[in-house]
Amino acid sequence: EVFATGIKVIDVLMPLERGGKAGLFGGAGVGKTVLLTEMIHNMIGHQDGVSLFCGIGERCREGEELYREMQDAGVLPHMVMVFGQMNEPPGSRFRIGHAALTMAEYFRDDEHRDVLLLIDNIFRFIQAGMEVSGLMGQMPSRLGYQPTMGTELAGLEERIANTDTGAITSIQAVYVPADDFTDPAAVHTFSHLSASIVLSRKRASEGLFPAIDPLQSSSKMATPGIVGERHYALAREIRRTLAQHAELKDIIAMLGLEQLSPADRNLVARARRLERFLTQPFFTTEQFTGLPGKLVSLEHALDGCERILNDEFKDLPEAALYMIGSVAEAKAKTREKAP
Repeated sequence: EVFATGIKVIDVLMPLERGGKAGLFGGAGVGKTVLLTEMIHNMIGHQDGVSLFCGIGERCREGEELYREMQDAGVLPHMVMVFGQMNEPPGSRFRIGHAALTMAEYFRDDEHRDVLLLIDNIFRFIQAGMEVSGLMGQMPSRLGYQPTMGTELAGLEERIANTDTGAITSIQAVYVPADDFTDPAAVHTFSHLSASIVLSRKRASEGLFPAIDPLQSSSKMATPGIVGERHYALAREIRRTLAQHAELKDIIAMLGLEQLSPADRNLVARARRLERFLTQPFFTTEQFTGLPGKLVSLEHALDGCERILNDEFKDLPEAALYMIGSVAEAKAKTREKAP
């Protein structure tokens, strides 16, 4: 069963699984916590079960801000928050993930409720294990990680499972050290997940938020049997268009757009409009951007992508599709800007 988030790029290209594990991968400052907070905001209203937030080794300020936001949204009665923050000793940062999972298992097994488990940040769990391992005098393995990293991570991740009585759906932020996706911590975490959402620094620098890289991100749910033929075909066509645009970028940089064939120029225009349509204003960033947040249904998101691929908006400026909700807002935006 698909878990709708109301975020266009995730619902269209990498749908999440109800009862599955999704990871948000990215280096420092590309928007993992903002994306996680936005998902909490969008899902907590529709989530009839319990939401459980586990902060492992993150900033104390973020925990306090999240608490206030949840209080304002009126969802604290259905929420549990567990924190082992940056200033805690490594032992408590290491155990806090297991403590949160014990609570999640209680709600699932004893109260028969669905649990939405949000973890920020799995890398800090591995890091705490590394510190504990160093204190115990164990011989470090590759890049200074603890020799038991694989089993420690599996011991935590494999507890996130479904039973006949309830499901634990988990969304985890994963810090990627120095943006290196070959780092053992990132590689080990990838293998446990049903969906991987990769955040890209390049897209963030271009102002395309959420800065999700659609070509590196993937989901096991994106098959015709689960999401349906139309959705699957559209997602493939979007990926193909964006991949061809990525290949043409070097030629454009060296020779300019004019040297491309008319077909390629159309493809680039289509891809650029798609990239802008897949941005979205967030509720959690309203005070910074001044743009009201948007929640977009899957149907509206698919419809917008299909119409862009059919060149319905080729006469509109690209900027009309940037930071909007459903595609209908593009024409309204253009009319407002017209003199």
